[in-house]
Amino acid sequence: MADTGYFETDDVTKEYDSKIVRRILSYLKPYKRLAAITLAALLISTLGELVVPVLLQRIIDDGIMVKNISFLVHGCIFYFAVLILVFIFTFVQTWTANLMTQRVMKDMRISLFEKTICQSTAFLSRHPVGRIVTRLTGDVQTMDEFFTTVLVAFLKDIAIMAGTIITLFVLSPKMAALVLITLPPVLALTLISRIKARDAFRAQRTASSKVFAYLAERLAGMQVVQLFRQEKKSSIEFKKSNRELLDANLGEMYVFATFRPVVEWFSTLSIAVVIVAGGSMVLSFSLSLGTLIAFINLVQMFFQPVTDIAEKYTMLQSAMAGGEKVFKLMDTDEHIPDTAAAGINGTVQGHIEFDNVCFSYKEGEEVLKGLSINVKPGEMAAIVGYTGAGKTTIINVLARLWDINSGEIRLDGIPIKNIPLAELRRSIMPVMQDVTLFSGTVEENISLGLQLTQEEIMEAAKTVYAHEFISRLPDGYKTALSEGAANISTGQRQLISFARVIAHNPRVVVLDEATSSIDTETERLIQLGIKKVLAGRTSFVIAHRLSTIRDADRILVLSAGRLVEEGSHEQLIKRGGLYSGLYSLQYG
Repeated sequence: MADTGYFETDDVTKEYDSKIVRRILSYLKPYKRLAAITLAALLISTLGELVVPVLLQRIIDDGIMVKNISFLVHGCIFYFAVLILVFIFTFVQTWTANLMTQRVMKDMRISLFEKTICQSTAFLSRHPVGRIVTRLTGDVQTMDEFFTTVLVAFLKDIAIMAGTIITLFVLSPKMAALVLITLPPVLALTLISRIKARDAFRAQRTASSKVFAYLAERLAGMQVVQLFRQEKKSSIEFKKSNRELLDANLGEMYVFATFRPVVEWFSTLSIAVVIVAGGSMVLSFSLSLGTLIAFINLVQMFFQPVTDIAEKYTMLQSAMAGGEKVFKLMDTDEHIPDTAAAGINGTVQGHIEFDNVCFSYKEGEEVLKGLSINVKPGEMAAIVGYTGAGKTTIINVLARLWDINSGEIRLDGIPIKNIPLAELRRSIMPVMQDVTLFSGTVEENISLGLQLTQEEIMEAAKTVYAHEFISRLPDGYKTALSEGAANISTGQRQLISFARVIAHNPRVVVLDEATSSIDTETERLIQLGIKKVLAGRTSFVIAHRLSTIRDADRILVLSAGRLVEEGSHEQLIKRGGLYSGLYSLQYG
């Protein structure tokens, strides 16, 4: 069995993984132009922000202090022009970064979806659908934070910090050195805060996972909770998990509630040092007033990114965790091999052979044990047996939803592994007991990818007696089905599935026949529909009620994965074996 660790929501990931970052950045290749525009706009807007304090210094020193009105006016005009430039390029940077990010997430979701739908049924059966959906939605969404909130913000913050220090030394090396004296405590505080933020993030993620898992389980089984009077116990258990989540969230809040004020205190301390030292230098005429004001602005500008970097550290961790899960799913390859180049020559006849087939869902637990069956074209073979005999498994292996362990299954004498999957599944079509219809119109669910005319769709529905009830729907064939087709009955869903089979016209039909929860009139229509679906086709019918398969050409009786009896209904009844016992259980 494949490793399923990446489906856990509370695993501990690296704080920073260069491999994940490189893979995330590889998705930027189709958008190099947007990335270049974003980077250029970021650098220009950052340069403009650094120029603003310098311009202010020049306006004060060369305009106000010397009463140069002309320079003051031109300086102010240039000052506002720079502010407008900063606004424009900040807008461009934000717009292009978000546009690029949305396109990257679109590409990533498509890649993940295409990879997931090609995985084997074995893979999909092992992993909860909710977790896979989370990979495709929530974890991909962390890429948005990575690009817009983490990557671009980090680049801008680092550029501003580096640019601020350079500008300080350009304006006054002596004053810049004084400011740098206050930085080591801030760097130490940032390092401590990073460690605390990491621990708080992991605690919050673990607690959040427990709450979500508990809610999903209890809400899904709410009827059982109520029937067994477990409301009070469930409430107590939820309060405990919820309290852990509250404590974890508060722990994360405490880290930032402590860090931000302390950084602001050091910022204020640095400004105080600048004012005291710079003020004395202004009074001694060794520093201009404009330079002092520029220094105050630049020091404030420097400490803002320090706070941002520390607070975005949690987002970086979230992006690393999301990226790790996304790429582990993307790297998982458990698809059904589809390497056959040649298919069946001519028209598919529908001759099915199982030759000593063995199969197991789990290693060491065989479901089919040396099964051999030969069903001729156009023949109806009914499959019966107790629960666990392997009836439904025949559907899975015949359409290659699962691959067999040993033996061979042949269609018209050709091993199904040598037939391209698309051709095989066009030729063999299972009709499952649990009908799956998708959100969309009735006609879309019947055609399901085929380019059919309205007349062809209606003809398929008429063939299986579905046209009458479809015509009574609010919009007929254009009626939109809700999620799970909950706005029509079980029997109606079954009839639409029959119409779909007729529309797709396979040569082999495997029918998991179950009508136990359907009213008598609808059941009659379904039985008529079944006859139309099976007419002229090779068919396997998994029988739940033996009265429905008395007219089968052959009845195959399975027990513990083996074929133990076969023959017509009358032959098997006379034999007095397993089939006769099953029939007696149902009909006395």
